[in-house]
Amino acid sequence: MTVTQVPVEPTHNNPDVEHAVEHVDDDGAPSHPLHKVLSFVRRSARLDARLQRAWDNYADTYLLDIAAGNGPLDVREGFSLTKAYIHSIWGNDNPLIVEIGTGQGENVVAAAAAHPEINFLALEVYDPGVAHTLLLAGKQNLTNIRIAQVNAAELFKVTETGVLAEVWTFFPDPWPKKKHHKRRIVQPALADNIHHALRQDGVWRIATDIEDYALHVHEVMDHREGWENLGTVAVSLPLEHVGKGNADMADGMPHADFIESERFEGRVLTNFEKKGIDAGRVIHDFTYRANAL
Repeated sequence: MTVTQVPVEPTHNNPDVEHAVEHVDDDGAPSHPLHKVLSFVRRSARLDARLQRAWDNYADTYLLDIAAGNGPLDVREGFSLTKAYIHSIWGNDNPLIVEIGTGQGENVVAAAAAHPEINFLALEVYDPGVAHTLLLAGKQNLTNIRIAQVNAAELFKVTETGVLAEVWTFFPDPWPKKKHHKRRIVQPALADNIHHALRQDGVWRIATDIEDYALHVHEVMDHREGWENLGTVAVSLPLEHVGKGNADMADGMPHADFIESERFEGRVLTNFEKKGIDAGRVIHDFTYRANAL
């Protein structure tokens, strides 16, 4: 993969990129009407004493009670993320940024601490990650952050139009096996729901250190109606997908230039991102603006 700091032809005029985009299933829907495709697998993980104390001390302050309480972490029936609900929780009409998959919470808590004038909602499904985020937020007595332990894809289905300033999705689960690519969180249906939730000119920021996931993001987003790629960096990527067992074939595949963004300066360098850099992986940043349809 090569990266060049010069403008290139927009992807919508590039026939090679059109070829790559043809592989996207536009509706992003599960193949069976009774089978919900999830972007995560819940794993049982007992909290250690420190994290259990954090949960006990801070959950009432920071953890929103909006989950249905079932296995897939659906949003409870009748709930909607509306402007009125947001005001009732945060007590103001400041811009709201939602981060999908906050992990240990380092990034979203750092952002909340640095920007008290902005509200933040952390979405995380795993108990240890939720507990650690509670710990970080509670130790700083932050008032502008809340956490929801729900399936993000389901929450955006019930989010009111235009109530979000930004959505962040940093280093989502890559689901490297080709048969699991449908589980990747960035999907056409989610893109449409996020577009609906964002105010006009709001942005969706995405980052990954997996080259094949970067191609996936371009396929889903670069030609999606209502989205504008704000990137300025030319990146060469293979035009075919690889899986966990044949990733070494990517260098020999036909490549094309795509447009990506400089590293988002508002993202702290987490341990997860640092491990990827230390392993020699390239970080791909994306900034997509929601324009009027």
